[in-house]
Amino acid sequence: MDAIMRESSFTQYIMKQGIEQGERRSTIEDILEVLEIRFDLHESEHLSARLTTITDLQNLKQLHRAAIQASSLEAFEQALGA
Repeated sequence: MDAIMRESSFTQYIMKQGIEQGERRSTIEDILEVLEIRFDLHESEHLSARLTTITDLQNLKQLHRAAIQASSLEAFEQALGA
């Protein structure tokens, strides 16, 4: 019974990690899409690389809002700390 409980907890942990990783990936894609639409951004490899280093979902959500509100790509990069 103990082994089943440990396996269940581990499975739940793995599922949670997968969901969080998917949310992070989706938020990064949303940020890049906003920047592409607002600032005609075509080359986003450096921003994408920087964004993927951010592990905190709340931080990424704040950056999504910053992308929506930024007056320029440079202003967003300042918010990103790039």
